[in-house]
Amino acid sequence: MGRSPGFDVARALAVFGMVIVNFKVVLNADTGPEWALAFSSILEGRAAALFVVLAGVGLAFLTRKAVESGDHVSISSVRWNIVKRGVLLFFFGLVYTPVWPADILHFYGIYFIVAAAVFTLSDRNLLRMCALITLLFPLLLFLFDYDIGWNWETLTYHGLWTVDGMFRHLFFNGFHPVIPWSAFLLIGLWLGRQRFDDPARRRKLMLAGFVIWAITELLVKGFHGYLLTAPEWEMTVTEINEVVTTSVIPPLPQYIVAAGALAIGVAMLCVELTERFHGPLVEVLASTGQMALTLYVLHVLLGMGTLEEMGYLNAPQSVLLSLGAAGIFCLFAIWFSWIWMKRFKVGPLEWCFRKLTK
Repeated sequence: MGRSPGFDVARALAVFGMVIVNFKVVLNADTGPEWALAFSSILEGRAAALFVVLAGVGLAFLTRKAVESGDHVSISSVRWNIVKRGVLLFFFGLVYTPVWPADILHFYGIYFIVAAAVFTLSDRNLLRMCALITLLFPLLLFLFDYDIGWNWETLTYHGLWTVDGMFRHLFFNGFHPVIPWSAFLLIGLWLGRQRFDDPARRRKLMLAGFVIWAITELLVKGFHGYLLTAPEWEMTVTEINEVVTTSVIPPLPQYIVAAGALAIGVAMLCVELTERFHGPLVEVLASTGQMALTLYVLHVLLGMGTLEEMGYLNAPQSVLLSLGAAGIFCLFAIWFSWIWMKRFKVGPLEWCFRKLTK
């Protein structure tokens, strides 16, 4: 079962979604047409979740031969390789965090270390581990104050560079905390082992992903509406909005289920479409997905840096401006990736990471 370009296309879509969400945040774009606001909101927490799931798929490809062989030397070698990648991502992300406080790379590093510990588990036990990590978060939410360190109005985290602040930020209440976000990586690790080269199996996975996502969203929305009209529950509107939601903050189990299922559906849809249709568009989008790390850094340094130089970060902007700016950057990303990948096998940052981890 070979690697499908569909996963690279899905990664390109994750990059585009991430750019749309992050540009909206830095431009404080909360005004504009309802359709534009709704479109941007749908992507919040979903694009990043797809990104992490696809990283898990990549780890499944990396570990397949070692796991199937059962050879302890091969397994140890692969485990050490994953740990090295995780450590490098963690420290690179920490260096990058002062530039982009919402960085996900240092979280990625810990996700990889978690994956290094569990990649030999069976498919069933991987899913059990996902459930355990997902359900552990509400317990932590009950035991500890989720708001510690946060100024929600400015989305700034105080005390990050202290020992306890960094630990809380990484594992509990950061932008993408290990508990429960590492569950997405394990979902991807499970997905990458499935027989997606079998059209029937692939379509079942795709359908299951979209159906579970839709049902979860509808159930949560319906229960939210019910609680608003049920005073016997003695919950305030604020409490209902915080608990009965599939929003990314806080990452409650229903969010993990909805975003994880949607990621599976989108990934399988991309594989399905690339299996059916071949041509320049698939090649260009796959090239864009293969340079996801480079583009992730560029969307902050080049994209947001340009917006700052133009003075757009000094005051709230319209969501149409944020979508327009994101669209321009995405077109640049496609063009740049196409040009680069015609001459080189991997992106510049991807090349650096390969060299350092070897």
